[in-house]
Amino acid sequence: MILFENGIVKKREQALILEEPLSIRIEGKPYSVVMRTPGDELAHAAGFCLAEGLVEAPEDFATLGFCTEDGVNVVTATLAPERRQQVHHILNRQGFISQTSCGICGKELLSDLYQIVKPVETTITIDIDQAKQCIQRLSEHQDLYARTGSSHAAMVFGTGLVPLAWAEDVGRHNALDKAIGKTFLEGQLGQIRVSAMSSRLSFELVQKAARAGLEIMVSMSRPTALAVELAESLNMTLACLGKKRGFMIFCGKERFSFSR
Repeated sequence: MILFENGIVKKREQALILEEPLSIRIEGKPYSVVMRTPGDELAHAAGFCLAEGLVEAPEDFATLGFCTEDGVNVVTATLAPERRQQVHHILNRQGFISQTSCGICGKELLSDLYQIVKPVETTITIDIDQAKQCIQRLSEHQDLYARTGSSHAAMVFGTGLVPLAWAEDVGRHNALDKAIGKTFLEGQLGQIRVSAMSSRLSFELVQKAARAGLEIMVSMSRPTALAVELAESLNMTLACLGKKRGFMIFCGKERFSFSR
């Protein structure tokens, strides 16, 4: 790499984050191609399938495997017979390509998302300092960002704000899928309550979080208007860090305590 700095040209070594396609096949048929950073493929696919409404519990998978033969990265999943019947309408729709910037490219109708997502319950209350600490803890697990400066991170917490899983990826929605997928496969999905993201909170991230039962999403960047609209309709809380150490709550303020 050539670095031009203060009028001087310098040669520098710079690590770059990897971005490769991952094919997800359901019932032997192509379902999606996701551009992602290699790693945590099974957790990624599990989180993706949960967000899609294909599965509700790990037992809904009959098989889940990852193959790299002949340089092809493919996760193959088959569903339990009963679950296959329940989601046949999803399986029959056309697949799509999910780019790093968006997790819902190619959705046939936005209404499809609302049909598989239910409002979450309110079971947790935290204070502002605790929310900030969740965001700050992201940096403890951002090795890729430290080397490349170009990854997103997601972290999920349980009751008592105990960290349950985290992930980094070139795509923010991939990072969240991976983190949620880890808890899903480990049977901990029912324990997660809060997520912290290094990126802005967008529509598809709220959808994925709601499918996992997350109540609070905090981030380093502001959400989109559509994300707030969806979160409000799903009884979720969205908040982010503000300028000069402030804290911004966009919806669901009842989950925050204001003791000071």
